[in-house]
Amino acid sequence: MIRHPHGAPIIILLLLLCANRTTVLAAAPQNQIPSCYAFSKVGVLPPEFERTLFVMIDQTTMLNAELKQALSDSVRSFLRPGTSFTIIRFSAFSQGRYLDIVSTGVLEQPIPHEIRNSISVKSLKQFDSCVRGQVEFGAKLALSSIEKIVSDSTSGLEKSDVMASLAEVSRIAKESRAPRRVVLVVSDMLENSSISSFYEKNGVRRIDPAKEMKAVEENNFIGDFGGASVYVMGAGLLPDSTDGKSKGSSKSGYRDPKTMTALKQFWSSYFEKSNAKLEEFGMPALLSPVQ
Repeated sequence: MIRHPHGAPIIILLLLLCANRTTVLAAAPQNQIPSCYAFSKVGVLPPEFERTLFVMIDQTTMLNAELKQALSDSVRSFLRPGTSFTIIRFSAFSQGRYLDIVSTGVLEQPIPHEIRNSISVKSLKQFDSCVRGQVEFGAKLALSSIEKIVSDSTSGLEKSDVMASLAEVSRIAKESRAPRRVVLVVSDMLENSSISSFYEKNGVRRIDPAKEMKAVEENNFIGDFGGASVYVMGAGLLPDSTDGKSKGSSKSGYRDPKTMTALKQFWSSYFEKSNAKLEEFGMPALLSPVQ
């Protein structure tokens, strides 16, 4: 455990500082991680973060143990100094569910080497210890938020507003100051709203990508991610259900390759039109790391 010079663990100090902060979850993102620059009183403004990660989790998509672990591993490996993150949950704008921000934070960069000599040794020690504790604190915040969202997921919700949620989050992603912007969408990507339904007979419907895109454009649900990179995990994932009542439930879970190809083609077109680069479309697992 990293400790303050007076003996208090840095991670505990961060927790205490965070407990006194007011956070608005459903509004603009606000940093929930106390600043090490302010804590150590180094008298230096923190450098801008270099990259940001938006994790969007669809609460109508049920992940198995392997996908849960893969999600946690992907997020943890992305978090390092100079990174900001925002964890978001969504489903449908009904049934007591809505799009909202669960947690957000900034992992600060080290003090630039060229100005370290102008700072007292005591302040530098406090700062360096705090930054190491900050990464641990940030990872716990992000991963506990993800665990809570995933544990509350259910296949019993009748609707899933994937497109509307993406369009809304794209606005936040575009406004980010980070040079590198990454969006990780954890969802079956099966729209089930007033715009369209990608389900048929308790399974995935083979959609016409061009026809579906026309409907999206007519309803003004194209977003603008500002050139962000997008990774999708969970595409086409069907719940293991035999009651025939849950959203898109399937007894077999079989997904026809042609159906999945059409689904991928649609979302590739959607993200291209929404000023984003679809780096990978996991059906359901990602085959390359989020970076």
